[in-house]
Amino acid sequence: MVEFTSDVAVEDVAIRDTNVSSAVDEPVRATILDMLADAEHSVAEIDAELEARGYDRTRNTVRHHVNELRDANLVEVARLEERGGGTEKYYRANTIVLSYSVPEGARDDLEEMADSIAPEVADIVADLEAEYGGTIDRIAAEMAPCEHCRDQKYETYLLSTILRRAFVAGSVGDDTGA
Repeated sequence: MVEFTSDVAVEDVAIRDTNVSSAVDEPVRATILDMLADAEHSVAEIDAELEARGYDRTRNTVRHHVNELRDANLVEVARLEERGGGTEKYYRANTIVLSYSVPEGARDDLEEMADSIAPEVADIVADLEAEYGGTIDRIAAEMAPCEHCRDQKYETYLLSTILRRAFVAGSVGDDTGA
């Protein structure tokens, strides 16, 4: 038998959080999440906006989609308003799902920028591993369904999650304007 081997360099890491991906697999949910990232909306307002965008869904179906996003912890109730003897819930997104294609000619520019900060990121990762290595190992062990699955990239997933969340905290900041 012939063995094929080659040196393949890892160029990127694609992260797929199963809770998030299953919640946004339905295209209308991704649209709702995008709408709620911009402003708070009630189910009625979401329904009206979806209709304006050409989606023909019943209000109950829209409510179901919002509940799926809420159950996945992607949206939350922002506020409640008393209306006509009932309570209207207004939702907001607490997660932004990014799904884009980078233009063909931008690859070299992105590589240059990534290469320029790679040493600083390597230092950050080393600091995380030095300070929180035991915690990362414990969480990774809890993620492994069995002892034979320990060779999965759980540590890489956790480090990427930490860095992604730190990026969001550092780039978005709080909404107080401070």
